[in-house]
Amino acid sequence: EELEEILKLRKGETVPSSSFAKFFWQTEHFVMQRPSYYTTVRMYSTRNRNMEVPYNGPGKTTHHRADGTNYLQLKGDEYLNIWPVYDWQKISGATILQKPELHGPEDIQKDGLTDFVGAVTDGLIGAVAFDFKSPHDMVEAEKSWFFFDEEYACLGAGISANEREMHVATTINQVLMKSDVIGEVRGNVEVIETGNRELADVKWIFQDKIGYIFPEQTTINLSNQQEQGRWSDITDQKNVAKELVYEDVFKLWFDHGKRPKEASYQYIVVPDIDVQELKQKSINNADIEILSNTSEIQAVKHHRHQICQAVFYRAGEIEMAEGLKLRLDSQGMAMLQLDGDRIARMTIADPSRKLSRMLITVTGNYSSQSKDLLIY
Repeated sequence: EELEEILKLRKGETVPSSSFAKFFWQTEHFVMQRPSYYTTVRMYSTRNRNMEVPYNGPGKTTHHRADGTNYLQLKGDEYLNIWPVYDWQKISGATILQKPELHGPEDIQKDGLTDFVGAVTDGLIGAVAFDFKSPHDMVEAEKSWFFFDEEYACLGAGISANEREMHVATTINQVLMKSDVIGEVRGNVEVIETGNRELADVKWIFQDKIGYIFPEQTTINLSNQQEQGRWSDITDQKNVAKELVYEDVFKLWFDHGKRPKEASYQYIVVPDIDVQELKQKSINNADIEILSNTSEIQAVKHHRHQICQAVFYRAGEIEMAEGLKLRLDSQGMAMLQLDGDRIARMTIADPSRKLSRMLITVTGNYSSQSKDLLIY
């Protein structure tokens, strides 16, 4: 049935219908599918390596392509042939030291350096956590993604680097530019002219049916201009075109500066939306509340869906709702479906995959013999 639907999709005879969230635990790869969009998070840990070796030529610029990469597609052509003009140190979702040039192609594949990499999911929604340490540049960060039906939140904390002369950047997205870029800047909604600049007091940005909301007005960098490059620059294969290629590219990123210490970021992505809907959603931050964004706990609450998701990098406690607290005595991840001030369902994960037990403490009285609380 799935293959039949794919054939019909290719022929334009039907529209997508699948909705699921799946974590491929052997490769640290998370996939979120909805009929109107598809998004992924790619990571690595001590259990695997970051990238393939570019044995046959292509891929010699892919050093950071698994550093928490978050691609997002509505139609499937958002990145089509962007690669010769792509800035490989501003990969969508990744936090990267901005070097004068990448390391050599022989220095791409590295072992992961951290254990706490994984996800919690019930098969329909989920959250992703990446205790990130770059094996190339030793940049460190706690990065997390919290996925719901119509939007998802991205948090970063503890961003640190020892390099004194180079900036560190977290890229929100780098994609082909297919529409005007519109934003709310200093309280004014405006079409942003082409160019490359830093913008202060930004509430949201819109491009090609995707909205980016900042829960607190922030300073971001935006480039919406023509870029150039050569296919021959990104591969060692023979008979590859050496002519310059030109594409209009949209890039949006945070500049954490030189040698950041405990820097952070937070933003919400809303796929398949128009400007008017985005303006309305931005008023209440798409119903998403950031409960915590530290190097110890990252957590969010979706008020309309009554769902809380939390990443505990260390043992700790967080208040999910008034009078409702959740405590873990170890590292771990939790997803709670609430019913008022009660927990209806709880999903738990151990991204380190080392624990033999997890002690979870919640406020309130629940009977283990009843269906008051379901734990997966």
